[in-house]
Amino acid sequence: MNGLSFASGRTLDFVAIGRLCIDLNANEINRPMEETMTFTKYVGGSPANICIGMARLGMKCGFIGKIADDQMGRFIAAYLQRNGIDGSNVVTDRTGAVTGLAFTEIKSKADCSILMYRDNAADLLLAPEEVRESVIADARLLLISGTALAQSPSREAVFVALDYARRHGTTIAFDLDYRPYTWRSAAETAVYYQLAAAYCDIVIGTREEFDLMERFESGAMNGDAATAAKWFGHRASVVVIKHGKDGSIAYTRDGEQHTAAVFPATIVKTFGAGDAYAAGMLYGLMNGRSLPASMSFGSAAASIVISSHSCSDAMPTAEQVESFIRACGGGSQGGTG
Repeated sequence: MNGLSFASGRTLDFVAIGRLCIDLNANEINRPMEETMTFTKYVGGSPANICIGMARLGMKCGFIGKIADDQMGRFIAAYLQRNGIDGSNVVTDRTGAVTGLAFTEIKSKADCSILMYRDNAADLLLAPEEVRESVIADARLLLISGTALAQSPSREAVFVALDYARRHGTTIAFDLDYRPYTWRSAAETAVYYQLAAAYCDIVIGTREEFDLMERFESGAMNGDAATAAKWFGHRASVVVIKHGKDGSIAYTRDGEQHTAAVFPATIVKTFGAGDAYAAGMLYGLMNGRSLPASMSFGSAAASIVISSHSCSDAMPTAEQVESFIRACGGGSQGGTG
């Protein structure tokens, strides 16, 4: 048993808060960005990708965020609508802020990078008073991510959302999603990550992200079990620590630990795997699957996404994930976790 419970009788299964941006993925693969001439546009941002992933899996989803009053902002709003995501709490900025851009460089399967433009980004201007309590009260699960904590006023908006979720019994998941270029210092990151994580029922991150969050703790960096024990001392019921191509390990408050099945992939790029994994795993947990089965489902979704040029557009349906798992014979070494 994982100790999680999700409220019933809610209008929405899942709502995410945070970054809505544009991914511009390089079309010329296996070359540096200096030599790349064309890009394809997709909706991006980790919480957006996870929300899109959940919607593709058949969940009723909503988003809380802020978009620019520009062509890119309107592209994002239309995309959410086409994917059946409730955007009634996606606010349009009127101050002249712009849509954040992420240019991706795909030098090889193992060498991918992202060049971010985040100055005066609209998503970081979401104000606390713009977060609608009713949206969170109507959701079974709220997802927050680390990027929205990087600056005010979106930082305060996240904490308001967390308070609403606690007030209404909405389960909370935290995808750490550390992006160093949006923070002033690693110390600032650690402080606000820890404050937010203390509210959360599910905490998901890479080993490096947990090390950053725990940098001021005695016994920090002592391993995955010690990390899980720390967050069980707060509210967490499940802690998931990702190790890239080596898979992931999850711990539960009652002392269980599980590793994910690892699936093969024809890798096009490495980014997007974590978002697909989170969507698949959370979908599994919300639909009554065991933690190991949910992790396996998320791992399969990740392998599908990294085999595609896009992140958001590549998010699979439940049928596609199940077919992929069957085709792989239940999982084998050599993919991503």
